[in-house]
Amino acid sequence: MNEKVFKGRKNIEMYNVSFPGLGLNFKVERVAFSIGDFNVYWYGILIGAGFLLALVFAMKNLKRYNIHPEEFTDCVFAGLICGIIGARLYYVAFRWEDYSQNLFEIFNIHNGGLAIYGGIIGGLGAACIVAKRKKMNIPGMLDIGAMGFLIGQGIGRWGNFINQEAFGTPTDLPWGMVSENTDNIAVHPCFFYESVWCILGFFVLFILSLKWRKFDGQSFILYLIWYGFERMIVEGLRTDSLYTPFFGLRVSQILSGILVIVGIVLLIINLRKSKDHSVEHNEY
Repeated sequence: MNEKVFKGRKNIEMYNVSFPGLGLNFKVERVAFSIGDFNVYWYGILIGAGFLLALVFAMKNLKRYNIHPEEFTDCVFAGLICGIIGARLYYVAFRWEDYSQNLFEIFNIHNGGLAIYGGIIGGLGAACIVAKRKKMNIPGMLDIGAMGFLIGQGIGRWGNFINQEAFGTPTDLPWGMVSENTDNIAVHPCFFYESVWCILGFFVLFILSLKWRKFDGQSFILYLIWYGFERMIVEGLRTDSLYTPFFGLRVSQILSGILVIVGIVLLIINLRKSKDHSVEHNEY
C-alpha cells in the first residue's frame, strides 16, 4: 500500500470532495452562516448537536441508574468545560511545533484541533471529581457517559468531514475519498469508519444495558473495549494523525490497546463478582 504522508490540512472555506468509486461529488462549505464578521462553522455545530443529543439521552435514563438530574447536570457542565480544555491541550501537546511560535493560536479552535482522548480524559476526570464530592453513583454515571460519548463521537466525527481531516492512507476501495487535502488521491474516510462504529456501539451498549446489565459500570467498561478496538485499527490507517509513531505504532494505538486489555480484565473481574454475589444471595 502507498504510505504517502500528506503534508498538512489546507484551511480553506470550501472543499471539493468526491467519492469516485461511488460517483458522488460534493462542495463542502466549512462556514454554516455568518453574523456580521463572525463565522459560525459546521464543525462547532456538529459537535454541539452531538453533545445535546447525548444530554437528552442521559436525562431520560438517569432514573435507571439512581442519579439525580441536578447533580448530573453539575457533572455535565464540569465535564464539558474540562473536556474541551483537555481535548485542546492534548492536541497542542502533540503538535507543539505548530504553536510554540504563536501561543495565541492555541485558543483558535474553529479550524479544528480537538483530540478525542484528551476530551475523554478531561471530561471524565472533572465529572468524577464532582460526582465524588456529591456522593453520586459514579459507576452508573460512567455508564450513561459512555453511551453519551458514543452519540457525540458518532455525530461529531462529521465535523472532521467538513474540515477534511481525520482521513487515512490511499486506497482503491470504492468508497475512497478525494479532496484538496488528500492531494486529489483517494484515501480511507476514517472519520466515516469511526462515526458508524460509534453509532452502532451506542445501540449495542444500550440494548445490553436493558437486557444484560449485571453491575454498575458495565457499559463504561464495554465502551473501553468497543471504542478502543476500533481506534486501535483505524488510527493505523490515518496519515494526518497528530500522534508520533512509537515502535511502529502511534501513541493512540498503544493507548487504545491498553484500554481494550484493561476493559477485558475489568469485565471478567466484575462479572465474576456479580456471579458470586448472586450465588451468595440465592444461598441466603
